[in-house]
Amino acid sequence: MEVKATAKHIKMSPRKMRLVLGVVRGLKVEEALTQLKFIKKLAAEPVIKLINSAVANAEHNFELEKSNLYIKELRADQGPTLKRWKPRARGRATPIMKRTNHVSLILSEVVESGKTGSKKQKIEAPVKLGQLPKEDKGVKIEDKKKTKEKSAPAETGSEKNKKIVDVREEGKGGHVKLEGKGRAGFMKKMFQRKSG
Repeated sequence: MEVKATAKHIKMSPRKMRLVLGVVRGLKVEEALTQLKFIKKLAAEPVIKLINSAVANAEHNFELEKSNLYIKELRADQGPTLKRWKPRARGRATPIMKRTNHVSLILSEVVESGKTGSKKQKIEAPVKLGQLPKEDKGVKIEDKKKTKEKSAPAETGSEKNKKIVDVREEGKGGHVKLEGKGRAGFMKKMFQRKSG
């Protein structure tokens, strides 16, 4: 059984990445991880993450053992290149190529386990039109009867036509909008007679 994983757009040239990949190609997964731990190259870190990702895929999706896996294929392909410019003397400029790469990894089993496909996940049966949907316990819904009882006293007979007036708000005129008042202050502030 083969397990695949890829890491794309790694900000490093593929030439530098291939120096590290050559060390661990063909090794068992556990040996490769210990080798990468002691390599003093920046390219080692993304390769460790990629191998751990592939092992997680193998354990979770295919139920394979980590001790039974080895690196069958590991390669770095060129990704998109970012082109930048560096200023030089006498008004000239020289190009800078910021290269990226895509690393692809294939793990395989040392001793075949006989497993061919991924494990099946349990899927819930779809809800039919005649059935009620499951209740969501996280959201509380108020009863319609309670909401009617709360609004009922306000709408009784003669009280319905009465207008409620707050004595404290009398004469303040907070609700009345004066036209042009806010605009004039803004204009004076922006277009002053003297700037200073």
